[in-house]
Amino acid sequence: MNFKSIDEILNFAIDREKEAVEFYTELSKKESFAAVKETFQNFAKEEQKHVNLISDIAGNKEMIDNYEFRKVADLKISDYMVDKDYEEGMPMQDLLRLAMKREEHSVKLYKELAEHADDAEFIRIFNLLAQEEAEHKLALETMYDDYLADQDN
Repeated sequence: MNFKSIDEILNFAIDREKEAVEFYTELSKKESFAAVKETFQNFAKEEQKHVNLISDIAGNKEMIDNYEFRKVADLKISDYMVDKDYEEGMPMQDLLRLAMKREEHSVKLYKELAEHADDAEFIRIFNLLAQEEAEHKLALETMYDDYLADQDN
């Protein structure tokens, strides 16, 4: 991918987040089990928050300069899992795995784009996007870990 401007990068990221909102919204419509439906709706809401954040950044580039980078813990749970396609009625742990892998792929994509970028501003925005995705990945991995712990009780 060859980006020519910050706006192109942000539009690319917004499109990816909108696709994720649509993905989870569609899955929520397919599910009949209320807890699973609600889980997908919550995933869609989280992705919509990313759409809003990136849209805000696109409208106010100073947010990029003022963005606070921090170390995000990586539990690496999804790193040891294989991708799985959605199947109606799949168990909650597989639904979480599906979501974790999506976030993992996004983190890797933005980190790779940052590594190959020559422009310092591009590197900064890719790292910002990677951090946001890493925070989602951590939240999902924590949810997964908590879910499995509850299953043992």
